[in-house]
Amino acid sequence: MGPDSPLPLPVEFDNVEAYVDSLLNFTTSSWLLQTLCGGVHILDFYTREPDLYSTILPETWRTWFKDREVTDILDLLMREDLRKFEAETEGSNAPWRGGCQPPQDLLQYIKDVRKHLLGRDFTPRNAEANRSSKSIARHIAIGMKVKKVHEVNHFARYVDNLTTDIAARGKREITHLVDFGSGQNYLGRALAAPPYSKHMVAVESKQHNIEGAKNMDVQAKLVPKPLVMRNKKEYRARLEKEGLKRIGLGKKRRTKGFAPTEFDNVSSLKEEEAESTKSCDENGCSTSPAITPVSSTAAPSLDSAPQQNGQTDPKARTSTTTLQIYTEGHGSVQYVEHIIKDGDLSPVVDQILDASKVEGTDTGSTSKIVDEPTQLDTVPKTAEPNLMVISLHSCGNLVHHGLRSLLLNPAVSAVAMVGCCYNLVTERLGPPTFKLPTLRSNHPRLTSTSNAFDPNGFPMSEHMTQYPLPHNSTEWSNGSTNQLDPPRGIRLNITARMMAVQAPFNWGQADSELFFTRHFYRALLQRMFLDRGVVSAPVTDDALVDGAVPASGTTSKIASASRGPGLSSNGTNNNPLTIGTLRKFAYKDFLSYTRAAIAKLTTPNSFCEVDPVFIKGKLEGLTDDDILGYEEAYWEKKKELAIMWSLMAFSAGVVEAVIVMDRWLWLREQEEVEEAWVEPVFEYGLSPRNLVVVGIKK
Repeated sequence: MGPDSPLPLPVEFDNVEAYVDSLLNFTTSSWLLQTLCGGVHILDFYTREPDLYSTILPETWRTWFKDREVTDILDLLMREDLRKFEAETEGSNAPWRGGCQPPQDLLQYIKDVRKHLLGRDFTPRNAEANRSSKSIARHIAIGMKVKKVHEVNHFARYVDNLTTDIAARGKREITHLVDFGSGQNYLGRALAAPPYSKHMVAVESKQHNIEGAKNMDVQAKLVPKPLVMRNKKEYRARLEKEGLKRIGLGKKRRTKGFAPTEFDNVSSLKEEEAESTKSCDENGCSTSPAITPVSSTAAPSLDSAPQQNGQTDPKARTSTTTLQIYTEGHGSVQYVEHIIKDGDLSPVVDQILDASKVEGTDTGSTSKIVDEPTQLDTVPKTAEPNLMVISLHSCGNLVHHGLRSLLLNPAVSAVAMVGCCYNLVTERLGPPTFKLPTLRSNHPRLTSTSNAFDPNGFPMSEHMTQYPLPHNSTEWSNGSTNQLDPPRGIRLNITARMMAVQAPFNWGQADSELFFTRHFYRALLQRMFLDRGVVSAPVTDDALVDGAVPASGTTSKIASASRGPGLSSNGTNNNPLTIGTLRKFAYKDFLSYTRAAIAKLTTPNSFCEVDPVFIKGKLEGLTDDDILGYEEAYWEKKKELAIMWSLMAFSAGVVEAVIVMDRWLWLREQEEVEEAWVEPVFEYGLSPRNLVVVGIKK
């Protein structure tokens, strides 16, 4: 059913167990890997003395990098055939690209990283037979960009083949596919429409996403356009009473791509004008459409769900909107509004069994939506639905919840999930006890995330949770030398996980130069803030323990309340300055960037955790010449930052391998799971997060 190897192994390995042991050994023993993946924060790059570049990288590396273009360095890291540099190879001492060869220890590090990167080459199964007969139609791809079309097309075909293979093995046929975090339901729409005609359950926590998806179903002509009948006089009177007369439903207010829809309350009308946004939290990311109409059959707001002991009852927070039967192929989509906090799908299963009761819902408003008759007999009627949980780029812990659903729900017999946004994964274990010399402890997110102790976080598997770490008495903050009780557990802080979502193998010269410049601007701005007293200086090496609060007396000690929140004894700030994304014009040059960033930070009621008045006071008198002087003084060091970022992104491929392998190991550890594997499901060049984790229950 699955591939020959349960993991897409690098070419150096032909045995899964050997790869697992080698990967974990390299991850826990390589100081340079740990430092580049979790020990370097971009904001510290120009604020430390001595600087990070000279502290971390050997002098021989820095000397060689000095005479090399960044593009050459990227080629060496990811594309160059390193066998030409081996001693026994003829011509191994020949110059490389007009200069001397790279240092041997640099070449060895590159080999070690490459050796442990999971294979990402995508080869479709039965490609020729499937490509001509099963591909999503043009009208089904409504709203999708090229990347999304590629992902949905290949993953839908993969899921269809997987369900066929399960049935061919004599197992019970999959009756429903449950899409965790369905968003705008691009994947579900493709699977429910021909040529697949599957029965989908789209589980989504945000109601406006569900309504946007339902309107896309109408626009794609997969479901009949509802006929809206209303008392126009009464309806207009209600709008005028609510002060919303300016929001008409005439042709001028209709947005291309969305069918006219009935609005039932003020909040719905206000939502219509919301801009397209992408929100991410620990449960995942969802993109809100520019128009988010809400139909009269909409489920009640989750904010009104009853509370029990301060917690929301999961079943009270689960509701179903109309079941939509597609006119083409008679597939179906059942939209379920559900907050996914764990893998318990019993409320969703209840909604599947009660699907036929949803039709004909009447909210008692002055308007009524008349639905055309649906062919409910096309939906499987069974007291025991057999589910497969799927997801396409579920963020953070949502993949963990999906995998756990295989054990928590008798109705779930298989899972196939593609994850993303590793930075949103929480941490199960505490902060590591070994010192990372380049990490300063007043990065608040490092402390808050490493102390989360979330049982649903990373690592999932007991193998990684109990993995013994290399013991060196000089490395441990507590000075323990007890060989009988070595520290255990693989830990990845948020900086390492943030780097794991990079895709350096896709970097071109233009786009890489763009974000090198953006990182340079942000790091240089931090230096300016340090000189002006807006932020505090990094602590000394003696106080640097990853995620730990520094001892009293260090320069990063949080001041008492009498000095104000986040202020140190010298009046500087210890809270983070989050700038986020600026408008495109701000990245034209450093002067534009600085002015735009300062304007954002000093705007009243901004999202910054630091008082705008405090920032404005510290930066008072900053001239354009001062700003340009910083750029001129540090311009030569921009290349150093680009080199360091390239090394970090390249090395972080190992971090992604650890995260994906942990999920596979967890599945393999469960007695109820018969088969588990990981494989690429689309092209890395179009979608770098291309690994699916599959589990089949016995």
